[in-house]
Amino acid sequence: MPAGGKPRLAAAGLVCVCVCLCVSLVAGSSTAAASGGASTHPIAPERPNIVFILTDDLSMNLLRFMPHVQALEQQGLTFNDYFVSDSLCCPSRSSIFTGEYPHDTGVFSNTGKLGGFRVFHERGEERHTFAVALARAGYRTALMGKYLNGYLQKRGGDPDVPATFVPEGWSEWDVAGWGYPEFDYTLNENGTLHHYGHRPADYLTDVLARKGVQFIDSSAAAGKPFFLELATFAPHAPYVPAPRNAGDFPGLEAPRPPNFDVLPTHPPAWLAWRDPLTQTEIDTNDSVYRLRAQDVESVDQMIGNIEGALQAAGVAGDTYLVFSSDNGLHTGEYRLMPGKMTAFDTDIHVPLVIAGPGVRPGATTNAMAENVDLADTFSELGGTSLPGDGHSLLPLFGGGAPPDWRNTILVEHRGPVLRPDDPDFQQPASGNPTSYEAMRTADFLYVEYKDREREFYDLRADPFELHNVVSQLTAPQLAQLHAELLGLERCHGAQECWAATHVDTGPALARQIRHRL
Repeated sequence: MPAGGKPRLAAAGLVCVCVCLCVSLVAGSSTAAASGGASTHPIAPERPNIVFILTDDLSMNLLRFMPHVQALEQQGLTFNDYFVSDSLCCPSRSSIFTGEYPHDTGVFSNTGKLGGFRVFHERGEERHTFAVALARAGYRTALMGKYLNGYLQKRGGDPDVPATFVPEGWSEWDVAGWGYPEFDYTLNENGTLHHYGHRPADYLTDVLARKGVQFIDSSAAAGKPFFLELATFAPHAPYVPAPRNAGDFPGLEAPRPPNFDVLPTHPPAWLAWRDPLTQTEIDTNDSVYRLRAQDVESVDQMIGNIEGALQAAGVAGDTYLVFSSDNGLHTGEYRLMPGKMTAFDTDIHVPLVIAGPGVRPGATTNAMAENVDLADTFSELGGTSLPGDGHSLLPLFGGGAPPDWRNTILVEHRGPVLRPDDPDFQQPASGNPTSYEAMRTADFLYVEYKDREREFYDLRADPFELHNVVSQLTAPQLAQLHAELLGLERCHGAQECWAATHVDTGPALARQIRHRL
């Protein structure tokens, strides 16, 4: 944390983003100063454990199929307004690891000169992750599952990095490069490559569950605090459920919210050409949603196994559990085929649930939070620090939000994605927007595209983002929005970015436009 930032908690612990259930919660609070002012922090146990379960492309509308996540919400804190810095895998994951926006990580895509593992590695970002900070603080650290796009891949990878490469900061490394099909993949297991085939026992999510349990057992036996990230490939395409879950939910359809198969007024050019969905396209969206529902069942079962291991090892009461996703996904909204990358809430608004010591059970918060906050949260709980652009979420653990909390978040996207070797390559029908910057508050979404198109949605009056009213803004209002967005795009470090996320527009501007309409 740069000079002048908030002090760290002396008694530290890790937070875990994961789909989980019943955790022993220790109530309590202490006062500590935050970057934005004084607030009440819960008391964390000394050197707690953290289990962080990060899913891939999991949208909010899949939580209904995850009873362990629903139980976790009752045991911990649910973030109602948690967003990602880009609705694309590698940029989002880079922000999670480092606590930096894409404009500071330099990772704007999954492949090529603008992103992927190669850019993250060549820029030295692996030396500045929460894993490195926690390892230096004495934690055992493990990453299991997915790392970054291009890692351990024949296509789109870095030919100068051996397949056995393990980044700095990780005590245990069980990572696949191309694990999307869930079968027939290779794991780098601490520098040794092991191939898994097509047996039911080789199903990747289940393999991760077993390895996660083993890591918990060995860490508890050694009496060492640990951080475990279980990063599933599910429910990313090609949507391969565990054999035991295949065929579940017969006839299940994708949700039909008001924005399903409807264009917003005055849509941007990348979207405006879309005709109403054909019946075949509707059927495809339904099929994809059904497969994704089947896919997350194994993730939810993994969470149950992990929680059971924590209980059996006697460390559940000293462990934080957190569940989240790298980005969301749309299935039929705005006439789009399954995909992501847009600035709509379907793609940037994802789950975040945290349970653990000092977190108020069943609490919710409407505070604006973002994936750049996770690294600082993990580091503060671990009694260490990691300079970045985000802000620790510990002041929110009691629910609610301090009065001086941020009121906006930044989204940065570079597009369109054009490389067919990119696992997130999308045809235009799925939405493949041009480059844009966006800021999202509780009151509005404002988007500026590279081609100078703009969008403005009044979220209080239009929560499904169907009425682009940017034409109703005056020139001074547009100038103010542009200046505030520019401040976000150019911020570096916790202090600058914290200041930039306190915008002057917000409720007043939305009310003015609403009154005029």
